[in-house]
Amino acid sequence: MAAALGAALQARDAVVDHVSTLADAEEAAINLPYDVILLDRQVPDGDGLSIVPKLRVAGVGTPVIILTARGDLDDRIGGLDTGADDYLVKPFAMEELLARLRAILRRPGEVRTEVVNFGRLSYDFGCHDILIEGERLELPRREVLVFEALVRRLGRTVPRHALEEAVYGFADDIQSNTLDAHISRLRRKLASVEAGLEIHPVRGIGYLMRPIS
Repeated sequence: MAAALGAALQARDAVVDHVSTLADAEEAAINLPYDVILLDRQVPDGDGLSIVPKLRVAGVGTPVIILTARGDLDDRIGGLDTGADDYLVKPFAMEELLARLRAILRRPGEVRTEVVNFGRLSYDFGCHDILIEGERLELPRREVLVFEALVRRLGRTVPRHALEEAVYGFADDIQSNTLDAHISRLRRKLASVEAGLEIHPVRGIGYLMRPIS
């Protein structure tokens, strides 16, 4: 199931990390900035629900959707009372899970402007489309994710590690110059369509995107 979910989410431009134990899940959730956590209750080292109170005590407010075959009313109520944000019973349709993900990410505190505009360019966070005067700029998935990570902090330096976390999952093989290659190609494409945005390296730190004055 994890493989199928990961593939479906990656096909929709999500960056997905998969861990299979409670210990690894707790460590990842505390140390990495996720938008949402999908948590199965049946894992090799215990009940997945048991880490939710630990995350909340640790100050991790990342929304959690519990995935489980245990669909009794008491189980659902217990899961929500423990600190989970939603509870989805197996078997479920992928369309329903995607709808619940969208709903959670629209909640107050998680709401982001759906479309931003910079001169001739606009970016739709919902469908990950870069448009130049209404025409879609075709880019590989990784370059779109780089663009989104930079445009979210327009005018501010984005550390290299933050860009890598936004673009790559645990299982991705990242060479030392892979990120730089993506950014170099993205920079050239933005320049070729006169997008009005430029990307600058900040030595020893990361990259900065800003409007061309």
